[in-house]
Amino acid sequence: MEPQPPADQVLRQLGQLLSQRPGVVTELGALLEAAEPRWLLETGSPAALGELAAALSAFAALPEREQDAAELRDGDGAYAAAAERAADVGGVFLRLLAKLEAAKAEESLGPAVEPVLRRVMGHIYVLAVTYLAEGAWTSAGSRAVAAELLAALVRAAGCGTVEELLRGRKEEEEGGFAAVMGLLKPRLGKDTWKRNPATKHVFSWTLLHVTRPWLSQHLECILPASLLISDDFREENKVLGVHCLHHIVLNVPGADLCQFNRAQVVYHALYNHLYSREAPLIQAALLCLLDLLPVLERAQRQQQQPRPASPCDEVLQLVLTHMEPEHRLALRRVYAKTLPAFVQRLGILIARHLKRLERVILGYLEVSDGPEEEARLGILETLQCTIEHAWPRMPCRLPVLLKALLKMIWDVHTDQGSTPEPVRAALLQRATECLILLDRCSEGQVKLLLEGVYSCCEENRVRECIRRVQENT
Repeated sequence: MEPQPPADQVLRQLGQLLSQRPGVVTELGALLEAAEPRWLLETGSPAALGELAAALSAFAALPEREQDAAELRDGDGAYAAAAERAADVGGVFLRLLAKLEAAKAEESLGPAVEPVLRRVMGHIYVLAVTYLAEGAWTSAGSRAVAAELLAALVRAAGCGTVEELLRGRKEEEEGGFAAVMGLLKPRLGKDTWKRNPATKHVFSWTLLHVTRPWLSQHLECILPASLLISDDFREENKVLGVHCLHHIVLNVPGADLCQFNRAQVVYHALYNHLYSREAPLIQAALLCLLDLLPVLERAQRQQQQPRPASPCDEVLQLVLTHMEPEHRLALRRVYAKTLPAFVQRLGILIARHLKRLERVILGYLEVSDGPEEEARLGILETLQCTIEHAWPRMPCRLPVLLKALLKMIWDVHTDQGSTPEPVRAALLQRATECLILLDRCSEGQVKLLLEGVYSCCEENRVRECIRRVQENT
C-alpha cells in the first residue's frame, strides 16, 4: 500500500486547481470528510490550510464592479453564480471545522488546532458574514450555509457568541477582530471599497459587534473607513457611515478620540451632514452629535478655551436656522424630537438662543403634523425644558407663549381628524404642564389671565386644562 502523501502537499495542489477546475470544491469536501484529523494537522498543515482558506475565499468572492450595491438587482447572473459558489465553499469550511472540533477532543491533537484556527478564522468569518444577510448577491441557500458556518466557527473557537469570537475570551487574549480587519483593510480604500458591494456591510456588521474596552485599540483602522463611507454621495452609505461613527463615539474613550484631533474631524463630518435634506441622515447625525458633544466640551475645558466657542451652540444655531422655514413633515419630526436634548445639554445657556427658539416653538405649535403629532409633542417637551432652565427670561414672553398654548389646546380639542385619543391626551397634558411652569415663573400671572377664559369657555376638556392650572399650587 502506497504511503499517503503529506496533507500540506495535497491541500496546496487542490488550492491551485480551484481557478482551473471548479469541481475541485466537491473533491475538497469529500477529502475533508474522509480525512483523519491526525493527517490533517500534521507538520506544515496550518500554513497549507491558511493558504487553502484564502484560495477558497477568493473562489467564492463576489465579482468586482465599478458601481455601488444600490445599483445591483436581485437575479443578477454573476451574483447568483457567486452565491452558489459560496454555498459550496461554505460546505467545505463546515467539514474543516467539524474535523478541528473532533481533533480538539483528542488530547494529543488539541494543541495543534489553535494555530490552524488562527490562520483560517478570518477567511471563514468574512465569507459567512458576506452572505449572512439578505442582499442582491445572496440566495436562500447561501444565507442558510452562512448562518450555519458562523455558528460552527464560534463553536470551534470555544466561544459562546460572535462578540466573544471577535474580542477574545479573556481581556488579555487577542480575538479575531484584528485578523478580520487585516483582510478588510485593503478592500476599504478610497478607490476599492465600492468594488465589492458586500464590503461595507461586512465592516459595519463586524464593527457593531465589538464594544468597549476592546474597540479603542483598533481605532486607527476603523475610524478612516467609517469616515470614508459616511462621506459618500449616496444617502444609504452616509447613514451607514454615521451609524459606524456613532458606535465608535459610544465605545471609544474620549481621551483616545481627542488624540490627533480625531474628535474634531468626526464633528466636522457630522456637522456637514446637517445641511442634508434627508430625514434619516439628519436623525443619525444629530443623535451621534449629542454623544460626541460632551467629549468635545471636556477637551475644551481641559485646554481652557473660551466657553462661547461651544460646539453645542454651533449645532443648535444651525438646527434652529433649518427648523424655522422647514415645511417637510419628516424633517420637522426629526428636528423636534432631538431638540429637547440640546436644550438640556446647554442648560441656562439656552438663553443665548431664545429669540430664534421662540419663533420655532410658536411655528411648530401652530401646525399639526399628522396622527401621531410627533413634532408637536417634541416641541412641547422643548418648551418645558426651556422654561425649566431659562425661567428668569419667561415672564417677558408670557403673552405670546400663553396665546400659542391656548390656541393649540383649542385646536387639539376641536380637531375632527384622525388623531388617536391617547395622542390628544398627551398633547393636552404637556400643554397644561407648560402652562403650570409658566405660572410658577411668572408668580401667578397665568392664573389671573386664565380666570376670564375659564368663565366664558363652555368646552369641558378645555376647562379641565385651565382648572388644573388654577388649582396647582
